Amino acid sequence: MPMMSRRHALGLMAGASLLPARAFAHVAPPRNEIRAGLAQRFTELGTKGTFLAYKVEEYLIIASDTDRSNEARLPASTFKIPNSLIALETGVVEDPDKDIFKWDGVTRPIEAWNKDHTLRSAIAVSAVPVYQEIARRIGPERMQKFLEELDYGNHDIGGGIDQFWLTGALRIDPVEQVDFVDRLRRGALSVSKRSQDLTRDIIPTTKVGDAVIHAKSGLLGKEQGSLGWMVGWVDKGDQPTVFALNMDCPEPRHVEARMTLTQACLKDIGAL
Repeated sequence: MPMMSRRHALGLMAGASLLPARAFAHVAPPRNEIRAGLAQRFTELGTKGTFLAYKVEEYLIIASDTDRSNEARLPASTFKIPNSLIALETGVVEDPDKDIFKWDGVTRPIEAWNKDHTLRSAIAVSAVPVYQEIARRIGPERMQKFLEELDYGNHDIGGGIDQFWLTGALRIDPVEQVDFVDRLRRGALSVSKRSQDLTRDIIPTTKVGDAVIHAKSGLLGKEQGSLGWMVGWVDKGDQPTVFALNMDCPEPRHVEARMTLTQACLKDIGAL
């Protein structure tokens, strides 16, 4: 199947696949469904958002809506997934459990950031300063090259090498998040198997019954719209599901609800 342009391939509910053609080169095109009950989850919480999931074995894409799931936004700390991958591939990090990033001595509001970290411990507490240092070590030239090779979002690192995913020009939509995470899950990205294996291994996990959720959260500040993310995949037996959620988080309770709401949506579609 020839590769289509991303925007051409991502027409929601327009008779086209929700995911880029490369993700389905050897299988039938996926089916698409909109489920209003998923959108209602956000309404009940007093906010707005979107949820999109790809049930791999069923070739089924389920979305809460046809609009917001195609709106590109700053990835915030969900970018720690590709940032980790690029760090490992470039050798900026050799060992995610042994290489130490020393605390710079600056006291920040999140206490867990005020200490030395490995890559594994940094992603667990979403330590922004560590990943900013990683991005600086990678550098603009290599970062740009890898975002293009990985086909991550709009590939734009404008706004500063340590800010482009937080306040800068990088944008990604939920469909693109699912596409990227699914390629990582399958080991189908254009980097080494080792880098992909290690990145999958350090992504935080949550066990729910007989299922395991591999997910990374993200949160933008008020100036960037107080947007919350949760992206990843669920392993339940031999029935994996890849997902992306984003939601407006004007109140602390919305920030805290990101994983709870994600799990509720996953249960609604039978993925948990």
